[in-house]
Amino acid sequence: MTEALFVVSEEGYWGEECVEPLETLSDAGVEITVATPSGSPPVIDERSIDPDEVGAETAAHVEEVHASDERLNDPIPVAEASAEEYDAVVFPGGHGTEWDVNQDRHARGLLAAAVEDEAGLALVVCHAVGLLAFTRDRHGAFLVNGRSVTGFPNEWEEGMVDDADRMDDGRKLPYMVEDEVEAAGGDWDAELDAETSVTVDGDLITARGPESSAAAAETLLDELEG
Repeated sequence: MTEALFVVSEEGYWGEECVEPLETLSDAGVEITVATPSGSPPVIDERSIDPDEVGAETAAHVEEVHASDERLNDPIPVAEASAEEYDAVVFPGGHGTEWDVNQDRHARGLLAAAVEDEAGLALVVCHAVGLLAFTRDRHGAFLVNGRSVTGFPNEWEEGMVDDADRMDDGRKLPYMVEDEVEAAGGDWDAELDAETSVTVDGDLITARGPESSAAAAETLLDELEG
């Protein structure tokens, strides 16, 4: 049986970026395990269940899945997970990942193992793409160096923070994903003129943001079936 591990933020994950791949893979018969940095249930970004932000239908559905899905409500700690046990590791985005998942050494290890293992795959979405800026391969080089990637762009981020990089909730954004990934050697293209942006480079799949979640999920499924 095909198995996937979802590494989800406890500081605020974006609902659609988790739920869309979760349901797409589940419907295809993939067995899914959810992990969080500490093993506590993930916390959803309230904006991702705000009807004014994402639409009434998406908000209602995502909120229902967040509240009722047993896998999301009973995660394992990231430190207990091993990438070798899964065919794919999925990192949903959300600003919250900048404070926990992207800084977690065990999450970095899972990503590196999934991408470097010939039998593994990784899907990294939106702000979680920042994880690539802190992940090194087995030789000590940045995993993203020389790889084509997409993710949450500076141009969008600048419309969500003030001049001091503070978000509406008062938290200061610690870094811009695009800046850090490029500094680590990533070949960045968020394809701002396209409705969706999903990039495949070997065993690494990256997606730009919420509107790319469905395409990212289908791309991962195609890669798994291939």
